[in-house]
Amino acid sequence: MSRRRKTSPQLKALCAALLLPLPLFAQEIPAGASFFDDFETLDEGLWGISDGWVNGDWQNCMWSEENLRVERGVLWLTFANQPNDKRDYTCGEIQSRHVYGYGTYEARFRTGTGSGLNAAFFTYIGPHHGRPHDEIDFEVLLRDTRAVSLNTYVSGAPKNGKRVPLPQPAQEQFISYAFIWDEDGIRWYVDGVLMHETPPGADLPVNDQKIYASLWGSDSFPNWMGPFAEPAGDMTMLVDWIAFTALGEPCQFPQSLVCQDG
Repeated sequence: MSRRRKTSPQLKALCAALLLPLPLFAQEIPAGASFFDDFETLDEGLWGISDGWVNGDWQNCMWSEENLRVERGVLWLTFANQPNDKRDYTCGEIQSRHVYGYGTYEARFRTGTGSGLNAAFFTYIGPHHGRPHDEIDFEVLLRDTRAVSLNTYVSGAPKNGKRVPLPQPAQEQFISYAFIWDEDGIRWYVDGVLMHETPPGADLPVNDQKIYASLWGSDSFPNWMGPFAEPAGDMTMLVDWIAFTALGEPCQFPQSLVCQDG
């Protein structure tokens, strides 16, 4: 999440909301192994679907399993105008059933456009998992799809944030996003190009985390996500693949950053 919100009242509300227990996987979570998922099907042993709740008052959509489908090797996450007993809109998210540690995290996805919407690929763990709030982010704010926001949270505090340009607007074609996390730092890549890294001695996440992909909206952060504008139709985040390669393990698929690093 963007560093620019560090002192804002909205950030405090968001941080507090992220500490709320979520209905899914509110127990000890097993550690996962390296994987490459090209979404030929939805692997229910790998992924859970967020369904029936919201993360906080700041979120204007309810997570719904109906806002997710797999079609022709692509995961579709949708933001839709579907009033329900919690919100006026519904949105889609997957989260891994396992936690992952040091290694290379990768996803290839394409977004829509729309002010007040956020297409995110990130890792997270929090107090309802029995751990401090640690997080590593890619967030494409659909008000301006020419850039992506990078950030970490360390014990609930935002650190290491930067907004970097994308090679083309995120809605025009699929873009690969990756970060390498080890005990010395984090390096973020876009289409295989290093875009940002933590400086020596930076505070870093230390807890294994779950992997998420989500598309959600809010009218609470106009300075960050832009004023919310109701989309004329469903908005989508299309995910081609997601992968994790544990530190020191070999390349799993040709497009992987691990292959590039040799």
